[in-house]
Amino acid sequence: MFRRIPVVAVIAATLALGSAACADRGDDDPGTAPPSTAAFPVTVGTLTLDKRPERIVSLSASLTETLFAVGAGKQVVAADDTSNYPADAPKTSLSGFKPNAEAVAGYRPDLVVISNDIDKIAEALTRLKIPVFLAPATKTLDEAYAQIADVGKLTGHAAEATAVTTRMKDEIAKLVKDLPARAKPLTYYYELDTMLYSVTSKTFIGSLFTLAGLTNIADPADKDGGGYPQLSAESLIKANPDMIFLADTKCCQQTAETVKARPGWSTITAVKTGQIVPLDDDIASRWGPRIVDLVRVITDAVAKVPPA
Repeated sequence: MFRRIPVVAVIAATLALGSAACADRGDDDPGTAPPSTAAFPVTVGTLTLDKRPERIVSLSASLTETLFAVGAGKQVVAADDTSNYPADAPKTSLSGFKPNAEAVAGYRPDLVVISNDIDKIAEALTRLKIPVFLAPATKTLDEAYAQIADVGKLTGHAAEATAVTTRMKDEIAKLVKDLPARAKPLTYYYELDTMLYSVTSKTFIGSLFTLAGLTNIADPADKDGGGYPQLSAESLIKANPDMIFLADTKCCQQTAETVKARPGWSTITAVKTGQIVPLDDDIASRWGPRIVDLVRVITDAVAKVPPA
């Protein structure tokens, strides 16, 4: 997640602007899946493409990762300025936060993928007769799988997309199954930034922690139901989480050491036991195939916590 101030005003847009197959592949090789032979035209939602797109522009880091994961990387001619994975993604100065239809059109795309219709960019591109696929931030794993399948279908890589989602499901199921049984669930605090914004269990990220059997201390603080409450230091210390996950290691340079140095935090169980887990901000804010990487970090950390 790329943070801006004030955080609460942009969290939804940030998530909407968010990985590779096998969870760690960075190329556009979908592994052992055979190439797709899907015939065009294809239709996903209200979008119909008469032929396979060969000049794709991505204004979403999550969708860039998905395009490469399903084998459509060679069809991507430009990606936005947050698309830093995989390394060979054609990152440009195009912005998903402040999209410019004319700048996008300059790449002569036959498909543009977006995660948020900021400034009515979809309408502007449609007026230029450029096909647009809107794939918003997902709320569940099933939605994430469905979105990967849609991207595969639209780009002519349906079989590869199926292989990616099947592999993701299998790996996540195994990671969760291998977790040790506990008489009492561990509690956790997930930090979005140093202003102590967090996520609740009903968000996509929160659902992954629920899958791992963890209880979220931020849930009671979500008075407006938005899913991204700001906690007070006092309430957090009182909640005394067993684990702390930092999704602000890049944006805010937070580490176990900086957390330990915070006034009053030395009394928190997670701090006393050293259960402070740094996350990669990018992986923690996107919903492509690298979801598996995040689940692996979560389950590995949980498995290391001694039973009570």
